[in-house]
Amino acid sequence: MSIIIKNKETLIFDEFVFKCCIGKKGFTKNKVEGDLKTPVGNFNLGNLYFRSDRKKKPLTNLKLIKISNKMGWCNDIKSEKNYNKPINTNSKLRHEKLFRNDYKYDFILPIKYNWKKTKINKGSAIFIHLTKEYKPTAGCIGVSEKDFLILIKLIKKNTKIKIL
Repeated sequence: MSIIIKNKETLIFDEFVFKCCIGKKGFTKNKVEGDLKTPVGNFNLGNLYFRSDRKKKPLTNLKLIKISNKMGWCNDIKSEKNYNKPINTNSKLRHEKLFRNDYKYDFILPIKYNWKKTKINKGSAIFIHLTKEYKPTAGCIGVSEKDFLILIKLIKKNTKIKIL
């Protein structure tokens, strides 16, 4: 069974329909780093990352990784080795900070876009993460915390996401 992103405000899994938000500039088949677009396609999901200093361990079948204050996600187009991978923020590489001051990354579920044979500048750090006001994202998918917690109870490690 797959999670389906039907349009810019609807995420469907099984009989559940959740409100969501996507990239500020909509969907794209030709993602470029920093274009504010959500990539279209069928993708696997990664491990669930969470802020254990703010949130209790969620109920899920997914592998859990605690977010530490030194964790980042490389978006540096000059680093073939680390691009679109988790890194230590002490690195000199450009990165998306995972240990944020706001709530958005209290839970994140990486979408395995541009994952196995990573191509530089084709987009990185595409996540399902939290939102409160459903404002457009930089390319991720945002859902409310309540809906996120329901979703991660239902999905399994082999669940895919289909972004139409």
